[in-house]
Amino acid sequence: MKRKKTEYQKLKADVWKLFSRFVRLRDCLRTTGTTTRGKCISCPFEYPIEKLQAGHFVDGRGNAVLFDEECVHAQCIQCNTFKHGNKAEYRKAIIDLHGHGFPEILEARKNKVKLFTVPELEELKGYYKEQIKLLEVTNE
Repeated sequence: MKRKKTEYQKLKADVWKLFSRFVRLRDCLRTTGTTTRGKCISCPFEYPIEKLQAGHFVDGRGNAVLFDEECVHAQCIQCNTFKHGNKAEYRKAIIDLHGHGFPEILEARKNKVKLFTVPELEELKGYYKEQIKLLEVTNE
């Protein structure tokens, strides 16, 4: 029997959906200058935004890095899912974006514990809705 999602779980899932959209829009604009296509961070290929996912550099979707903008980037399904993040290439891309030593900073964040409150999730939901609007306007 399938368990019914709690309101908290639903809110967290709603925030993830918005965060994922934000990451993909941000990275499409950064890599191609449009909101419709973008490059995967860990391979040389370009994809329609609908074919990109929000992939975590640090394994696991624990709360400490779940909504970490520096730790999540647009990835193709091949790299994110089938290559389990394509970590070696992802690491190179993180170094290109932020410099040497930054991958270790991100990896250290995984060990932190973050328990989101309902007000924090509501705030994130509003923030990412607004950020998405701003990014979409950028491309008009």
